[in-house]
Amino acid sequence: MTCVVPAFARASAGRRDSCFVWKGWIRCRITNHERVIVNGVMRMDKKKTQKIYKVLTENYFHEEAFLVNSNPFQLLVATILSAQCTDKRVNMVTRDLFKKYRTVKDYASADQTAFEKDIRSTGFYRNKAKNIISAANIIIKQYGGKVPNTMDELVTLPGVARKTANIVLFHGYGKREGIAVDTHVKRVSYRLGMTGETDPVKIERDLMALFSEDKWGRLNNLIIEHGRKICDARKPLCTECVLEKLCPKAGVDEK
Repeated sequence: MTCVVPAFARASAGRRDSCFVWKGWIRCRITNHERVIVNGVMRMDKKKTQKIYKVLTENYFHEEAFLVNSNPFQLLVATILSAQCTDKRVNMVTRDLFKKYRTVKDYASADQTAFEKDIRSTGFYRNKAKNIISAANIIIKQYGGKVPNTMDELVTLPGVARKTANIVLFHGYGKREGIAVDTHVKRVSYRLGMTGETDPVKIERDLMALFSEDKWGRLNNLIIEHGRKICDARKPLCTECVLEKLCPKAGVDEK
């Protein structure tokens, strides 16, 4: 099995056959793994993590992006719009938006005031409009009109951080360079005891250390579905949860 953690973290899980720095992360091939230590803090037993993943895959089956799109640029736009907004609302907005703006050039030449009105209901519409129009211009000038397909390039675009980049890379290009950490992943991974962090980058680091790379892409979908259907922010349905026996219910008020 191969575990990957950031270079600023320390992974320890039994005997290491080899370790080397890869794209700023430490990659270690481990043959006898039980637990992972990150920054000196013991994280979940990896066998338990594997059980959790297995249970989730047996109960949730949505593998496509939750945001409706037909190409990487539409996915990029939709994901930027999804910040502090529900996927349902974004899909309602993009239904008309994608008909009005059909190419990257259409977005690059869009009137910002008009564009703001088109996306107003997603919230933070001024910044989102500015970022999307700017990103479209950069993509045309620097990448020949095609959305870049690496993490390093994507995070240089306005309005794009690791979460957005991970979603575009996996669902747009089938590439796994990390794990998208949204509000559901943040909440559910904490309650399950997979991380004690609150910062998305540090949560991603912990999850990448626990799950093998082949699981990174789908993990976001699985946790989102579980978070929406069972592990609600205000009233988690613990008695109906398929993970109840595996979950320490961290931070959950059971009164």
